[in-house]
Formats: sequence, structure tokens, C-alpha cells
Amino acid sequence: MRAMLLRAQAPIATAPLGATALPTPEPGPGELRVRVRACATCRTDLHVIEGDLAPRRLPLIPGHQAVGEVEALGAGAHRFRRGDRVGIAWLRQTCGTCRLCVAGRENLCEASAYTGWTHDGGFAQYALVPDAFAYAIPRGIDDAEAAPLLCAGIIGYRALLRSEIPRGGRLALWGFGSSAHVTVQIARHWGCTVYVSTRDPAHRRLALELGAVWAGGPGAALPTKVDAAIVFAPAGELVPVALRGLDRGGTLALAGIHMSEVPAMAYEPHLFWEKTLRSVTANTRADGEALLAEAAAIPIRPRVQRYVLTDANRALQDLAADRVEGTAVLLID
Repeated sequence: MRAMLLRAQAPIATAPLGATALPTPEPGPGELRVRVRACATCRTDLHVIEGDLAPRRLPLIPGHQAVGEVEALGAGAHRFRRGDRVGIAWLRQTCGTCRLCVAGRENLCEASAYTGWTHDGGFAQYALVPDAFAYAIPRGIDDAEAAPLLCAGIIGYRALLRSEIPRGGRLALWGFGSSAHVTVQIARHWGCTVYVSTRDPAHRRLALELGAVWAGGPGAALPTKVDAAIVFAPAGELVPVALRGLDRGGTLALAGIHMSEVPAMAYEPHLFWEKTLRSVTANTRADGEALLAEAAAIPIRPRVQRYVLTDANRALQDLAADRVEGTAVLLID
């Protein structure tokens, strides 16, 4: 099979992914082999490739937002049939028996495994996924538009839940990349008034087009205090800024898997008045199922820029340079 392989972590500017021919993988017990049609990119891919996240497996096929067709089933795999369209997300497997898994918090399982980090991912013609961790993709959403829902969408949805935004509330988004541009569509469906702060003028225009009532650049103060906020940008310096923008009793959710250092903060303007600061760690399968149901009902339509598989380096370079409006998606065939 054709794949884009990472042999050593390096800056994306050096084009570290190499086009490689590899054997087609065989599904083990309980696994599916999926013929990948599309795989979206995200900043987590950059963190894996460039070394912000310590390597867990090298060489590695990155990519954790894959959509494709079930082609083969390992022994004991029974949830899907050959020909079914499924999605593969970041969370690949958990132990299922620890106190966190039993409590429905499997995203915090210490034995968890991840697509495109601990195991090969979707920047390839074929990928494996445990049957229990694959998602049925709703009809009416094409492969390229469905792919960003599997991380950008799921993490944005979990961040909304963690922010405790009330229906019809005031929400601020800091950073407006792949996840935020899906999140704003859910928030608007919930009747929320959305304010966006992002450094890129094109992203500000997209935010307004998708229903934000205000979009400002770095240094611009929010027009009003908000009930909840989400920081999508991996910039720790935004945390005290976002906390200052919260109304009393508000909650700030940090949606990234990696973030630069958070600076020291003064208690009264940032955390007093019962403000809450929360992180977001991966997702549960329940989050994924709920997000896909929302996506079909709203319906969510991610904005995508399409690239061929062998242009994976260029797609990620464009992502790193904020040249992508919405999500960069690799079309495998």
C-alpha cells in the first residue's frame, strides 16, 4: 500500500513525511481493516511529527481523522460488515476495566492507545482500527467533510461540554482553526452568541460567515464579558487573557493536547468570582457518537481544502502557516 511515513521527528518545513510502499496490514482479533478514502489533518499531527509530543512509535504513519470502507474483519469483529463506511479517531483503545473506564471517563485511561501516535494512522491507503472504536459515518456527509468531524469536531464538542456553556449563552473562541470552525456551527445551533479572537484576517472573515457576531485580532478586547470560553490556539499566553474576558462564574476550557507555558496570573482579575479553568483530554466514544448525531441533524458542513496523499507535507505546512481555512484533508485515492 501507499503511505506517508515519518521516520524521525523534525520540523514540518523540512518535509519529514516520505512516500513509501508498505505491506497491506492484516487485521488482528477484533480489528477492522479500512480502505481509507480521506484523512483530515490537525495540529496534533504537527505535534507528533515535530516532536512536541514525545515519540511513542517510529517509524510511524500519522493521521487520526480517517474515513473509509471496511474491507476485512479480524476474528471476533462483529459491529460492522464489509462495505460499511466508518471513521477512525484519535482514541484507539482503552483497557475498559480501570476505575476511569468503568466511570465513563475512558479518555483518561492510563493504558489508552492512539491512532497516528502509538499506532499507525490514516495517511495511507489502509488502516487498522479496533471494531469497538470505529464510528459509523452518517449518510449525507461526503468523505472529505466527514473526516474533520473525527477529531476537530469531537474535541470541539467535548470542549463545549467542558465549558458548560448554557444554551443561548455568550461564548468566546480563542483561535479559529479546524476545530473552532466546527464548534461555532454547533454553538450557533444551540442558540449561543459567539465571539472569536484570531490572528488571521481570513479566519476572522470565516468566523463571521459561520455566524460569529464579532471577530477581532490580537489585542482586541471582547465587546462584552462571556459565560464561557474555549482556547483552541496552543498559546499559553492566551489563558489569562481569556480568563479576564469571563463573566462571574464563567468557565474556560483549554482544547489543545499541547500548549506553550501559561504565564503567572493575578488571582482577582483571572480566577476570583468563582471562575473555572479546565483542560480537555481526548474524547470518549460517547462524545464521538453524540457529535456525529449533532453533525447529521444540524447539519454541520466543515470547510475543507483537498490535497492528494503525497502532498501531506504541503498540507501540514499550510496548516502550520495558517493558510488553511477550515481543514486540510488528504484524499487517498
